[in-house]
Amino acid sequence: MPRRVLVLNTTYEPINVCSLRRAVVLLLKDRADLLEAGGPDLRAQNLTLPQPVVIKLRSYVQIPRSDHRRISRRVVLARDGHSCQYCGSTRHLTLDHVIPRSRGGSTSWDNVVTSCSQCNTRKGAHLPTEIGMEPRIRPRPPSLTDFLVALPNAMPAGWMPYLDHAVATS
Repeated sequence: MPRRVLVLNTTYEPINVCSLRRAVVLLLKDRADLLEAGGPDLRAQNLTLPQPVVIKLRSYVQIPRSDHRRISRRVVLARDGHSCQYCGSTRHLTLDHVIPRSRGGSTSWDNVVTSCSQCNTRKGAHLPTEIGMEPRIRPRPPSLTDFLVALPNAMPAGWMPYLDHAVATS
């Protein structure tokens, strides 16, 4: 199974997840520095390299704004903490348009929240103010950390200090 490596910008901001192979190429070309290693060393005929878990680029990379990315159920759920934004339930989760599409609402990061099926049905085509169901947290475009948290499979423990730092500074 290919390993994933967290890629940080020069500012220690998480910007991507790449394959182990890509990370090794960046390290060998001196385009990145190794910050965290784990697992068995990688060996070649004339080289032994610790297996990277987190790398930091040596030159700054401008990253695109996340609000231009396509909306994903997995990322909305991660952004909202896998809980209904109306009642806090963590069961039978769906996505809800705060301003319903039938009332002119768009499918955008600022208008979609996590909702349990019961709250979604109760709200129906109403505006939140009409029935007293305001979302707990105002919907927003997700941070890059939200995208990383939404990745399938468990995250390596070596990533957590860098993701915690990104959450604290955002």
